[in-house]
Amino acid sequence: MSGGLGSVARAITDAGMALIVGLGNPGAKYDRTRHNIGFDCLNRLHASMGSPSLQAKFEGQFAKGRIGQRDVCLVWPLTFMNCSGRCVSQFARFYKVELENILVICDDLSLPLGKLRIRKSGSSGGQKGLNDIIQSLGTQDVTRLRIGIDPTPAHWDTADYVLSKFSASERAVVDEGLFRANEAIAIWLKEGVDSAMNIFNR
Repeated sequence: MSGGLGSVARAITDAGMALIVGLGNPGAKYDRTRHNIGFDCLNRLHASMGSPSLQAKFEGQFAKGRIGQRDVCLVWPLTFMNCSGRCVSQFARFYKVELENILVICDDLSLPLGKLRIRKSGSSGGQKGLNDIIQSLGTQDVTRLRIGIDPTPAHWDTADYVLSKFSASERAVVDEGLFRANEAIAIWLKEGVDSAMNIFNR
């Protein structure tokens, strides 16, 4: 009998370059803040790949390499969060990346700290960087990996809260979440979004 899991594995392996985008704001002022957790995740992924050389293109920073059997391009948009789509759409067009091979990593105020949620389509849920990417690509069918940063506390303004840094105790939880996020990305690359959702959305 032909087909089956072997065919699925071959299809994923031959799926073409994957574009993995981490969202955040550029500059030391925003380094390791809640809103920059997408950058943090991508930084860890980049290190796990052996830190391939960083280059500049399309108002962003990028690095190319391989994870498992897949060619990947990591992209850090440097346009500031709310204009991320301008950078991402240019990378997608230039490298002719299929929509299903794009993954956006971002923070999520509605999720508990460090918790992951993977979705292959849907609204931005108020995440302005993701919303700009959806608008620029012209579709909500963009796979996204959300990492929880906890809801805004009652005494905080949301804009101030997302730009605040994690406390020492929070950082330990965040680091565990980032470790699992990199595992989720590896599963997404190897087995596809449905497998990643089944494993990491529990």
